[in-house]
Amino acid sequence: MYLKKLAAPNIDQNYYCLILVGAMKRFTLLLCFFVLLPLPAYAASPQVIQSEKVTFSLEEITDGLVVPWGLAFVADTRILITERVGDIRLLDTQRKTLTDIQGAPAVLAEGQGGLLDVAVPPDYRAGDWIYFTFVRDRGGEGVTVLARAKLQSNKLVQWQDLLETRSATDTGRHFGSRIAFDEKGYVYFGVGDRGERPTAQDRSNHAGSVMRLFRDGRVPPDNPYVQRGEGLPEIWSYGHRNPQGMAYDAAHKRLWLIEHGPRGGDEINRVLPGRNYGWPEISYGKEYWGPIAVGEGTHREGMEQPVKQYTPSIAPGSLLLYSGESFPAWRGNLFAGALKLRHLNRVTLDEGGQVIGEERLLEKLNERIRALAQDSRGWLYFSTDSGRIYVIKPAG
Repeated sequence: MYLKKLAAPNIDQNYYCLILVGAMKRFTLLLCFFVLLPLPAYAASPQVIQSEKVTFSLEEITDGLVVPWGLAFVADTRILITERVGDIRLLDTQRKTLTDIQGAPAVLAEGQGGLLDVAVPPDYRAGDWIYFTFVRDRGGEGVTVLARAKLQSNKLVQWQDLLETRSATDTGRHFGSRIAFDEKGYVYFGVGDRGERPTAQDRSNHAGSVMRLFRDGRVPPDNPYVQRGEGLPEIWSYGHRNPQGMAYDAAHKRLWLIEHGPRGGDEINRVLPGRNYGWPEISYGKEYWGPIAVGEGTHREGMEQPVKQYTPSIAPGSLLLYSGESFPAWRGNLFAGALKLRHLNRVTLDEGGQVIGEERLLEKLNERIRALAQDSRGWLYFSTDSGRIYVIKPAG
């Protein structure tokens, strides 16, 4: 059309230029519109990334979730996902489809509270118990609860509360809470100090503690305070600020915990029975309101030292001990999602459990990495607070 007008003898040349410019503007606006449209998750192209040890491929699997807080594989290609607002989804990693799961508990989704972790024991089979932590409203105050249920089709059934912790405050902060299992049939989970620091040193409540139970909720008779009567019988360790990552190393029989410090002083701790991890009496962090150390310093007799501390804080959101076959160079490494510094933190340990190296992966992704999971092939999956699920797999 515009070429014909150019050939017409009575059309002013300036008029033609105006028409041509207008057409180009319309074309540019239309092009921008399509370029800026959000692409579906399956259209995201995998990226090949070179780390210190391995070359891997990063691919987005799905998006649109609301703070996906916990991930647990219930089959080779199916991940159960908890969203902090209280919803549960089932992700098919091959078809990249999400299915709503019925039967979630009522949760107090305020502040840092809501539906938290989901986990399955290492010997899990379809139809077995699946474990959850969540925050329940108790008269306007939040308490962390450990529960379990079974998945039948697209519904959770036989829901059982195993322990409603004595951790009620109205602060809306520091609920914990991740879950781990050992090879002896015990389940562990943590609760933060609930925003009231002294509770972490008070063993008459569960705040600031790691608990150990049998998988059916019974208290093991050899827990540290069952016989001594100096604390609640479920408590395994105490003096924790806000544990949001937990992993069990079956090869070395070690329970690992990563927890938030205040301004600095995030910690990786090896959790041992009856030990005091110091918060808030000792810390490597400082007060939020000024350059003042929390507590009396970094050391005190009778209180444990972290295996690693982070200053400045990375704000850890999870912890996983890698045990897969896909990345042999990573086997035995700890992985933690970083919320504040937005990366995947890889920590190398020696045979004695001491930290000998660290690498910060995916910094350019610029995502708050929340939860981690490993599939049967050794591929790593993680969620982000922006609502995405990614997979790390071998390149090619």
